[in-house]
Amino acid sequence: MARGLIIAAPSSGSGKTLATLSLLSLLKARGISVVGCKAGPDYIDPEFHAAATGKPCFNLDIWAMRRSSLDGLLSRQAARGDFVIVEGVMGLFDGIPGKSGKENGSTAELARALGLPILLVMNVKGMGATATAILQGIAAHDPALKFAGVVFNQVGGPGHREILALAAREAGLKPLGYLPRVPALSVPERHLGLVQAREHAGLADFFAEARAAFGEGFDLDGIVAAAGTISSDDAGFQPLLPPLGQRIALADDAAFAFSYPYHLEAWREAGAEIVPFSPLNNEAPDVAADAVFLPGGYPELHAGQLAGNRRFVDGVRAAAARGATIYGECGGYMALGTGLTDTAGVRHEMIGLLPVETSFAARKLHLGYRAARLLADGPMGAKGTVIRGHEFHYATTLSEGAAPALFQVEDARGRDLGPIGRRVGSVMGSFMHLIDRAAN
Repeated sequence: MARGLIIAAPSSGSGKTLATLSLLSLLKARGISVVGCKAGPDYIDPEFHAAATGKPCFNLDIWAMRRSSLDGLLSRQAARGDFVIVEGVMGLFDGIPGKSGKENGSTAELARALGLPILLVMNVKGMGATATAILQGIAAHDPALKFAGVVFNQVGGPGHREILALAAREAGLKPLGYLPRVPALSVPERHLGLVQAREHAGLADFFAEARAAFGEGFDLDGIVAAAGTISSDDAGFQPLLPPLGQRIALADDAAFAFSYPYHLEAWREAGAEIVPFSPLNNEAPDVAADAVFLPGGYPELHAGQLAGNRRFVDGVRAAAARGATIYGECGGYMALGTGLTDTAGVRHEMIGLLPVETSFAARKLHLGYRAARLLADGPMGAKGTVIRGHEFHYATTLSEGAAPALFQVEDARGRDLGPIGRRVGSVMGSFMHLIDRAAN
């Protein structure tokens, strides 16, 4: 058995990620075998978890995943560490817009399902006794939730700390940390979130600075003691989606970084071989691969370079010509299209296997959960199979040609969004990031 807890907050911007990364690094430095998980659909925060622990970080998505999938993923993480920290998403009770109650995809719903206690991180800059009212409201809002305690972030001097300690006690919560204000300790961001961990040359220095800044702020013994138990029997770890092939060429670099580790790990255990290649380094997919996966990422930041990397472009075209399955997801979907216009308004010719033209010249946010029904038999399942996933991008679709659509899609509230994606022979893709098959 392992131990674990969920880190949550009253709102986004409270310091969950910085607190989580610092705590992961501090526990590892103490000699505890610690592993991270991330609530909801996210590719970037998990990279930082993995950098802090040296172990893969898995996503746990209460809306998009079946219960058996959640249990299998959490148990797999517990099997490779003694302590599991799950970083929550948004505010504790925030989930699908327009939905309230206990089934809205929130961190609170995930905590109830997994039975793990919550360590609340609260930004108290400019706040004193008001913290009591906020903590009392959160603690009383859902009696089914268990709280390990609270960590206060952006704490001032000793007087501020005394006020906050009283606030925690009056709300019936254990004060388990007082983190000081460290304005210089932050991680750069761009339009899809934090800048990727693989793009940071000084991550070791960042974690060292975090340990130095917050080492005395956390009550590590109290946090470990307040954690719940997790089964480490990972016999239920199974692929959430079928492998795309037996030998899968995986685009993997700063332009195509958004592939979930749990998919790749499960595909390997199911017998598939994963062969990474770098489009940015002008590498072609393995000629022996029977499938090519172009995941999401930031092709818009490298469009000119990708367009000029002929070994990459010609290699993907050759894979399509020999009948390999080629699947592009979000950024990969754009790369498979005819052209991509960058933020400066310059159009770059892409691979041209799908009749899709996209642009970042006029950005528009597309965000939300999706339930997608396959419109034809394929490597991801039979016609009619429903796959749950997530869409998050700023690209504008200028045109999608007459090729058949890949999915018929609904949003998380069941509203019909129409057909999405395109399919031409063995080549297919869409803007949706696939997570798990829907429950029957």
